[in-house]
Amino acid sequence: MVLAEMRENPLSVDECLAAVRLPEVGGIGLFIGTVRDHDHGRSVGDLEYSAHPTAARELARVAAEVGADLGVRAIAVLHRTGRLEIGDIAVVVAAGAAHRAEALGACRRLIDDVKEQVPIWKRQGFADGSSEWVGAC
Repeated sequence: MVLAEMRENPLSVDECLAAVRLPEVGGIGLFIGTVRDHDHGRSVGDLEYSAHPTAARELARVAAEVGADLGVRAIAVLHRTGRLEIGDIAVVVAAGAAHRAEALGACRRLIDDVKEQVPIWKRQGFADGSSEWVGAC
């Protein structure tokens, strides 16, 4: 089972957990990425995520590949687009497997692969009024 979506609306951790909570799952790995108030010593005011039109398809591909490669029972990833405030949830990743090691490993690989392979870009707005674009996230 794979849940993989890009969304403009707030993300649900409970939805990701429900997607990977199956009778055969004994361990669930979970990662929640939130907007922090600083980056490299600078105060961040907000973030904006933009995605290429192929991002949703690539997100699903990456999730399916990680699930198949690592033999997890279910995998889920939700990623925000649009403007986010400090503390907002930007991404939720969950993996359900028979055992914790597989679940945690899949969760770690999924967030890393999403950051490396899915065409999503982040603009950070700083407290001083300046901003910068950060590569894939």
